[in-house]
Amino acid sequence: MRPMTAHWRKALARRRRQLMQAAGDGAILILPAAPERVRSRDTHYPYRQDSDFWYLTGCDEPDAVLVLVPGRAHGEAILFCRERDPAREAWDGPMLGPEDAMEALGLDDAYPVSDIDDILPGLLEGRRRVHYHLGRDADFDLKLIGWINRVRAQVRQGAQPPQEFLELGHLLDEMRLFKSADEIKLMQRAADISVEAHRAAMRAARAGVHEYELQAELERVFRLHDAQPAYASIVGAGANACVLHYRANAAKSRAGELVLVDAGAEYRGYAADITRTFPVDGRFGKAQRALHDLVCAAQAAALAQARPGVPYEAGHRAAVETLTDGLLSLGLLKGTLKTALADGAYKRYYRHKTGHWLGLDVHDVGEYRIDGASRLLEPGMVFTIEPGLYVPADDATVEAKWRGIGIRIEDDVLVTDDGHRVLTGALERSADDVERLMAGG
Repeated sequence: MRPMTAHWRKALARRRRQLMQAAGDGAILILPAAPERVRSRDTHYPYRQDSDFWYLTGCDEPDAVLVLVPGRAHGEAILFCRERDPAREAWDGPMLGPEDAMEALGLDDAYPVSDIDDILPGLLEGRRRVHYHLGRDADFDLKLIGWINRVRAQVRQGAQPPQEFLELGHLLDEMRLFKSADEIKLMQRAADISVEAHRAAMRAARAGVHEYELQAELERVFRLHDAQPAYASIVGAGANACVLHYRANAAKSRAGELVLVDAGAEYRGYAADITRTFPVDGRFGKAQRALHDLVCAAQAAALAQARPGVPYEAGHRAAVETLTDGLLSLGLLKGTLKTALADGAYKRYYRHKTGHWLGLDVHDVGEYRIDGASRLLEPGMVFTIEPGLYVPADDATVEAKWRGIGIRIEDDVLVTDDGHRVLTGALERSADDVERLMAGG
């Protein structure tokens, strides 16, 4: 595990205190670490800690459980984790161990995870409410029910088992939605690394390059800066760009095609998410530029709505209206703007929403609607703005020049006190700027 500064230990402790205050007296909050996942036989997927567990502990080990007990006299923040094992450490590297966990993570108490069956029922006893992600980990669900049943079995002896299960996300998701200054610094670093990676991919583009070669350029830059992909990188050349979650990344590009790259770095757990679309040989064709300019205009329209007090959905509505009006002007849609919006005709070429929350998860936690209405933007929220247009290669209802063109432009946006800041704004976006970069400018 990476060494943690005193500043970060204090930040983690503040988060835990804030969460316990929200849960109130009589509560107990239980959060297991992410389990390891087998890839094949005896090899595992690269380990990625559960985002909530990371947010509250900064611990990146499996086989651990965080328990928060508001008001407990002997300490409120307790970690169960693996004991140090020299034989296992010789294979897998250093382990934290309960002895060092308290100081390293700023916790009140720590025990071997092997002792959890003996200790946790006693922590549950006398607590009225259990805050937990029920249904996320079926194996741990069964363990928790077993511990609660052990408390229930002692009711005649005066034991008081919990009476209520509450979804932990109701409290924790809202906390995570609002990023602190420290979190924003990490997100800006993830964004800066991602900007450099996208530039590297643009500069490596040429007719005949394989999609996986461009992916290799992206991820080389991620690793060069001690980051990793925040999600599976999408590199789609030609009509592959019209597949929203394209994954193959195996095709060879051809002269005259566009390449859509949707990729972002994860740095210290925090994600960036950028999409750019560029001509593989450095120059947009006339039809390509027309659609690219339209997507840029839609993004600008959505970005103008990114300020406190504005409904989250206002950005999507602004992008949709701009795209629909442009599609009518270019002849890809027929009729009036009012009719095309009412009928949803634009969905033929624009099939997704205009963004999502961003943070520890690339599709981060947080409600988009409250009491049935779009929630209002507030400072500290971070989200993407990513309009796009996708004209299927087999769409015989439009002129051939439009067919097979897929374009998406995506940036990461922080809501500030007086407007917004585009964390990824340094990356070239307009057709002119993209061409200039690819020409060596």
